[in-house]
Amino acid sequence: MSTPVQRAPGDVLVHLRRARDRIDCHYAEPLDLDDLARTAGISKFHFHRLFTATYGRTPAAYLSERRIERAQDLLRATNLTVTEVCHAVGFASLGSFSSRFRQVVGETPKAFQERWGAGAPRIPGCFVLMWGLAERSESASQEKQRPAGDD
Repeated sequence: MSTPVQRAPGDVLVHLRRARDRIDCHYAEPLDLDDLARTAGISKFHFHRLFTATYGRTPAAYLSERRIERAQDLLRATNLTVTEVCHAVGFASLGSFSSRFRQVVGETPKAFQERWGAGAPRIPGCFVLMWGLAERSESASQEKQRPAGDD
């Protein structure tokens, strides 16, 4: 009779990092707990518990923070509207984006854009949106070409 193999803490950390890297690279895509747990190769409840203990925030909070960080970059450097930024970083609702942005940053996205983007040279939003679409379609085609067990 064989006993189940226990993963060493370092081994689990490798799997958690894989999921965190997925969030960092694919923050604008719809990501859910099942998808991230599958990326880590751990049950979703165990994954949630380990991720929260390791990184000090839930996977959803970590994803939200990445999206807000990217939104700050876009609001500072581009001429995109707040609504365009909201959708470009993966939020489905302008209301939830604005609420979360204010909670994390301390001011509304519009106030942030006016304060930090005023007078600075801006990247045209069409370039940013075209680059983002090309980047997403390229990563999607790469994932389709990757063999199934290559994680």
